[in-house]
Amino acid sequence: MKNTQIGLVGLGVMGENLALNLERNGFSVTGFDLNEPKRTSFSKRTESLKAFAANSLAELIANLQLPRRVWLMVPAGAPVDAVLNELKTMLSAGDVVIDGGNTLYRDTQRRIDSLEGTGILYVGAGVSGGEEGALHGPALMPGGSSEAWPLVRPFLQAIAAKADDGQPCCEWMGPGGAGHFVKMVHNGIEYADMQMICEAYALMKSLGMTPMQMSAVFRDWGQGDLSSYLIDITADILSHNDPETGNALVEMILDTAEQKGTGKWTSQVALDLGVSAPTIADAVFARTISAMQPERVVASKLLKGPKPQATQNLEVVLTKIQRALLASKICAYAQGFALLKAGDKEHDWQLPMDKVASVWRAGCIIRAHLLEDIRSAFANKQELNNLLIDDHFARLMAECQQDLREVVAMAALSGVAVPAFMSALSYYDAYRTERLPANLLQAQRDYFGAHTYQRLDKPGKFHTQWPKGKQL
Repeated sequence: MKNTQIGLVGLGVMGENLALNLERNGFSVTGFDLNEPKRTSFSKRTESLKAFAANSLAELIANLQLPRRVWLMVPAGAPVDAVLNELKTMLSAGDVVIDGGNTLYRDTQRRIDSLEGTGILYVGAGVSGGEEGALHGPALMPGGSSEAWPLVRPFLQAIAAKADDGQPCCEWMGPGGAGHFVKMVHNGIEYADMQMICEAYALMKSLGMTPMQMSAVFRDWGQGDLSSYLIDITADILSHNDPETGNALVEMILDTAEQKGTGKWTSQVALDLGVSAPTIADAVFARTISAMQPERVVASKLLKGPKPQATQNLEVVLTKIQRALLASKICAYAQGFALLKAGDKEHDWQLPMDKVASVWRAGCIIRAHLLEDIRSAFANKQELNNLLIDDHFARLMAECQQDLREVVAMAALSGVAVPAFMSALSYYDAYRTERLPANLLQAQRDYFGAHTYQRLDKPGKFHTQWPKGKQL
C-alpha cells in the first residue's frame, strides 16, 4: 500500500491495536517491526484493511504521504534512540516523529534538542488505557514541537476515548517533555490508587470476607463517588474463580507486584522539585517490599503482631473503609496535581490543569468520577495551589477524614499494613497544620551544622551558639 497517512513502528500489542484503531477511524497505516512474526501477524489482522506491514523502516518511510508522520511504539530508552537515529537520515524538514512509549520526560526534551536544525518535529505523547484502550480509545497526552500539533491533532483526537460530554481525551500539553511528564504523573497516581484499593481489600480480608463478598462491595462502591475503572476491574477480579482449583483466582496469585519504573520516576522527580508526594512514594515502596516475599515468609514466623481485635459491625466498618478510600484517593490526586504544577513552574510549559483532568476522564487507567470535579476545580481557578483547598474537595475531606483516621487506627491495631492510607492521612494533617515541628528540626540543623534558621518576629538568617549539655 503506497501513500499511507501514518507510519507506526513497533507492532506489539499496543502498536498493533493503535494501528487498527487508526484504520477504523479512516486513516491508512503502514506498520513495521524488526520481528518478522509480528509483521506477519499484523498483515493477517489487516488483510483487506487500509493497513500494510512494511519489511523495513526504509520501506515504511517510502510509503508515507508528505509531511511524513511516524509513530513509535517501541520500548523506552535505547530502542527509541536507535530508531530515531535511523529515521534522521530518512526524514525531511516538516516531518513528525511521535514517541508513544512510557518515556522519561527529560529524554523527550533531549531528543527534541538533538533534532534542532533538522526541521524534523518531535512529539512525546503519553498513551494510557492498555491494550483495550489502544484498540477502542486511549487517553493521549501529546507535547513537544508545537508546530506538530496541527499535523497530528486530527488522527490523535479521532482515535482517543471520548468523555461523557463528547470531548476527546486528547489535548496538547505543552512544549518539550510536557506530554510525557503528565503521563508520568498519571502513572504515579495510578500506583497510589491501585495500592489504596489493595489496602481496602486487605482490611476486608482481615474481617473474614470472601473474595465474592468483596466483589459485591466494590461493585456497589463503583456506583458512587468512588466510581472508576480500577474499582470496576477489582470487582471483576474478585469474582473470578480459578478453573483448575475452584478457588478465587486472586488467592492463587503470588503476592509479588512488579513495576516498570514510572512510579519510581514520579517519586524521584517529586523529591527533585521539592513536592510532597508521600502516598505515591509509599505505593512504590509497597511494591518493593512485596518483592521480598521469601523474606516476609520467614519474618512472619518470627515477628509478633497485635492481639486479635474484637469483631465489629461489618456494615459500619465497610462504610468507614469506603470513606477512607475516597479521602486517600483525593490526597493522592492532590499530590499528583501539586507535582504537575511544580513541573510546570520549573519548565514553563503552561500546562492546562483543567485539560489534564479532562483528558483523564475516559480511556486511561485512572479514569474516575472524581476527575470531572477536578476539571471543574481547575477550570474555576487555574492557579489553585492544592486540590485540598478547593471548596468541593475540602467539604469531601471534612466528611471523610474521621473515617480515614479510624480505619488507619483499626489497621494499626489489627496489624494490617496500609502505608498508602497512613501516608495520605499524614499528608492531610501536615498540610492543614499551621505550625509544624520543623522549627525544632531547623534548630537541630543549626546546632550541629550551623545551617542557620529564620525567625517569626524579624527577617533574615540567624545562627546561635547553642548551650552544650551532656553528649554521648
